[in-house]
Amino acid sequence: MSALPLSGIKILDLTRVLAGPLSAQMLGDLGADVIKIERPGTGDDARAFGPPYLEDPEGKANNNNSFYLCANRNKRSVTVNIAKPEGQAIIRELAKDCDVFMENYKVGDLKRYGLDYEAIRKINPGVIYCSVTGFGQTGPYAPRAGYDAIFQAMGGLMSVTGHMDGEPGAGPMKVGPSIVDYMTGMNTSIGILSALYHRKVNGGEGQHVDVCLYDTVIASLSHYAQIYLVSGRTPPRRGTWGNGGMPAGVFRCADGELMLVVGNDAQFARTCAVLGEPELATNPKFLRNNDRVVHGKEIMAIFAGLFLKNKVAHWLDELEKAGVPSGPVNDFAQVFADEQVRSRGMEVKVDHPFEHSLSLIRNALTFSGTPVTEYRYPPRLGEHTQDVLSSKLGYDDAKIGELKKAGVI
Repeated sequence: MSALPLSGIKILDLTRVLAGPLSAQMLGDLGADVIKIERPGTGDDARAFGPPYLEDPEGKANNNNSFYLCANRNKRSVTVNIAKPEGQAIIRELAKDCDVFMENYKVGDLKRYGLDYEAIRKINPGVIYCSVTGFGQTGPYAPRAGYDAIFQAMGGLMSVTGHMDGEPGAGPMKVGPSIVDYMTGMNTSIGILSALYHRKVNGGEGQHVDVCLYDTVIASLSHYAQIYLVSGRTPPRRGTWGNGGMPAGVFRCADGELMLVVGNDAQFARTCAVLGEPELATNPKFLRNNDRVVHGKEIMAIFAGLFLKNKVAHWLDELEKAGVPSGPVNDFAQVFADEQVRSRGMEVKVDHPFEHSLSLIRNALTFSGTPVTEYRYPPRLGEHTQDVLSSKLGYDDAKIGELKKAGVI
């Protein structure tokens, strides 16, 4: 079996919270050696984002919570105070040997410490320096800070998410998870991998990669944003209704709900037959998908009444036989109990010092020749400080002790 795709790539990760750490985690999953730099004492901001926390065997309070655990496996944690000159020197020494330098500080912050792109490039001309920010390195908003929900609001995502106007609870709504952070993490990984490839095939040239949440959320709106650019009209909120084929949405059944997406006219005809109303498929108002979009409220109301006549399992079984895409509305317990999810191994177990069999979510990429099989637990704060400073920089115990005493590490 071949080595992992990124074996040999060295990453110095100064990112915190979610978008940057998620990207560094993905690169670590793929074989990169990721050294995560954290503040002494407090660490990554995510460690303080609240419970649930892992239970310390000795009953002590700790900072290994779910928010941190989801984005920091396959890394080594090194604590360095970059506000101190000695800490800045440590980062520069580590940066001399890295392929990728990742950071998500506000624009200009690292320049004060001599850790900005120009400074790092002088000591490592081939470095891929990736900055992850809220608004990017340029533009009037560049100095601003921000979090996922702010970008869901500003970028237009909330304007098209939520119950339809006129329904109870109508109005802009945030998507539950920090989806913009996650997408930004993916874009960050794509940017870094592209820059690494460019360096490899173009003679060792490094560069500065600029990724931000605001750009990402706008780009992610895809066909929704394109509707506005073509027509000048913002698409309305559609609740659970689909975005193309109709009818599509959540339908209540006798004992729960299911999600249905009728993607074309043939599927519509088969769905009508499953529901016991085959003549609906020949009704001129519903004959073609464009017709069903125009008369969406009417066909959705008809389907709503029909689905109430039987249970979720019945309808899902019949729709599956008819080749119509549908699925249950699962909670997380049902997701991780699902036979497909279990078959794909989406829940992986790691041996954490606090929990022998800690569950994590596996990397979503599957390779035939270089499968991701190693999942090392998200490190405890500063767990690898001594090892890294000793093995990479040659610091002896006395020097490491002095740095600890001075609050540098």
